[in-house]
Amino acid sequence: MRTDLLTDPVDGLDEALGAVDAFDRALVAGLLRPQPAQAAGLAALAGAVAGTPLASLVAEAADKAAAGAAGEDHLVALAAARTALMGAVHDALTDRVADVTGRPRAEWSTPDTDTTAGDGPGANVLAAARAWLCDLARAGWHGIDHDLVAAAAPVVSAMLPDTRLRRQATLLDGFAAELAASCPGATLDRVPVRRWADLWTRALLLTLPGATPAPTPSTVTGRLLPLGVDVQEHATAVQAQVHAVLEPSDGTAPRLVRAAVSAPKPDTVVGAGLWQLLRPRMSLLGAAGEGRAMELDAMPVTAEGDLVWDDERARPGEPADAFATARVVLSAATDPVTTPLDRHPARIAVPVLLEGYGAEHEEGGTLTFTVAGHRLAVDTDRVPTAGPLTPDAVAASGACLGLLRWDAGEFVLQPLAVETTVRKKTVAVHAGAWAGGTTDKLGVRAEKAATDSVTVLRERAGKLLRA
Repeated sequence: MRTDLLTDPVDGLDEALGAVDAFDRALVAGLLRPQPAQAAGLAALAGAVAGTPLASLVAEAADKAAAGAAGEDHLVALAAARTALMGAVHDALTDRVADVTGRPRAEWSTPDTDTTAGDGPGANVLAAARAWLCDLARAGWHGIDHDLVAAAAPVVSAMLPDTRLRRQATLLDGFAAELAASCPGATLDRVPVRRWADLWTRALLLTLPGATPAPTPSTVTGRLLPLGVDVQEHATAVQAQVHAVLEPSDGTAPRLVRAAVSAPKPDTVVGAGLWQLLRPRMSLLGAAGEGRAMELDAMPVTAEGDLVWDDERARPGEPADAFATARVVLSAATDPVTTPLDRHPARIAVPVLLEGYGAEHEEGGTLTFTVAGHRLAVDTDRVPTAGPLTPDAVAASGACLGLLRWDAGEFVLQPLAVETTVRKKTVAVHAGAWAGGTTDKLGVRAEKAATDSVTVLRERAGKLLRA
């Protein structure tokens, strides 16, 4: 890896993010009665896309918004400009990552889609969602109140029964919940400016007709070699995403793919108990936990490299050590691409293998790896409690398999697995080691506690239903 490139400046990055930040600040006070500072932020956004096909549309939208007369189409244009800038940042950073890893990248080609998916009964409810989001932008984050936020509830309720709108409904519901927890906005000491602008922009664009056409996935057959499991946990939901290398049976080049499974959860189920909710839904978790490959037969896969997992199309294969896979195959595997609307720096999560580094804690407790004289921050906060991997094990490691991410203006490493020395023997410790079950004492206790919690909740739910 060319770790020296991780700290080199990226041309145009600061300017693009500066324009995004200026627009985001304009949303804090709202666009109903913009002040001069907000008008300057809108002008900065328009100026950043002046040399693009969006130029005239966004310039008009910025002028209207600065005068407090922005309509729905104008706000959509501003959201599109912001998305384009974040997409450009994403592309610049992924180009840099490709230079760092030296791996080939797949070329984006527009996939075949089901053109009927965006038609019909969803149009009215999407228009209602768009209107609510426009009201939010006019009020601003300091202007939100419970009445304004509550107006999203009937829209979400109307979306949920339609599976074609589940993606938009989930995003809208989560966004509204965050806003409701922060009401009234006038009393907020600190506003998550970038995050709420991200959510607002994405939600608004996803309400447009044809924004989320149903892709027609292709299929792949071959050997799947798991690299690691990324666990993302929230109070009411959990997701596990398996990163893996696919060796196609037709002899074409290996490629990086992902497979994800998610489940709703009660807030009492945490730690290793999460696997009880996820394990029955995807056999790949068991294979990843056991260090085993899987043989795929015509498994659907999207253009982005996401496997549409079907247990009927997979069977367990031979043992496959993730570090051996990384050392032998990872450098030649093709990186997947990202669909245009999903291009955002937060989406960057690239599997890499680091060896021969020194580890030390800086002021504030941040762990850093020094590789070939260059420092790389390690995000140990992302290490899940649902496995045996700990920050101490990461700090004592000699090899690390992880995801290269971009956060708060710098590249960071999220560990998925490490090799460390225990009693003079090299031992691999994986974040997803308990995914398929465990005999580890801590893991067994955690799963038992989760089982007890789930049993109690099921009993209570049964009594309520009988009542």
